[in-house]
This record gives sequence, C-alpha cells and structure tokens, in this order.
Amino acid sequence: MKPAAFIAGCAFTLSLPAFAQQVDQLAFLSGHWVQKKNGEEVQENWLGPRGDAMVAVNLTARDGRATSFEFLRIGKKEGRVVYFASPGGKPATEFPLKEFTENSVVFENPEHAFPRRIVYTRIDTDTLLARIEGRIKDKDVQEEWRFSRAP
Repeated sequence: MKPAAFIAGCAFTLSLPAFAQQVDQLAFLSGHWVQKKNGEEVQENWLGPRGDAMVAVNLTARDGRATSFEFLRIGKKEGRVVYFASPGGKPATEFPLKEFTENSVVFENPEHAFPRRIVYTRIDTDTLLARIEGRIKDKDVQEEWRFSRAP
C-alpha cells in the first residue's frame, strides 16, 4: 500500500465515529415535525437519541381522520446502524445506514422496491426535509415532506 493511501485509509477509519456518536449526530431529527399541505396533515415525532436509539411515530390525517400511521426506530443490529420502518404496525423493514453528515442521513435497502432509500435533511433548525425513493411498477418514484418544527 502506498503511504498516501495508507494515511488516507487511517484518516477515514479515525474519522468514522462510534455508533453512539452517529446517533448523536442524528439528534437533528429529534422533535415534533408537521407538514400541512392540500388538506392533509402529516406529523412525525422523534424521541432520542438515548441509549443508542431513536424512536418515532408518523401520523397522517385528512379532513380530521387518520389515514395512515407508522412506527419508526433507529437502532443497532449486528454492529450497524439501521432504520426500522413499521407502516401500519406491520413487521419492520430494515434500512441500513448508507451515509450521514452533520445535517443529513441516508438509509438504504436495495432489496426493497419502495421505498428503497429514506433520506432526512435538516434545512435549518425549524425545517426538516424527508424523502423516500424507490420503484413502483418499474418506475422511479419519490415522495417528499417538508416538515416544520411544531410549537
């Protein structure tokens, strides 16, 4: 191995935070988030990070009636950070951590058609962008929510 490659490899390894630090970096998800658009209200409430985990519930309503809900969790499985999504209370689908920065995180499960990727990006302290991407009937599809921090 060339010295430069060895040094770059060491820097990469040293810059990868331990799991608890990764969860701490995902603290930007914490809070009660709301999007009101076209008569629909979507709420997502994230708790944590605590004890190497974050948990959330997502509730969507239209015309005062709940139309869907989802239980969400970020935790550790076999040494990896994983996003667990349980829409409608169904068994969780796992999306391992693909990448993260100070203001964004990407989880991905290439075996799952839709969603295949889950992306959260902090725009500012009061705005969180959530996006899911994948394939439905051989077409690329994405959905996006622009959440505002609830008072």
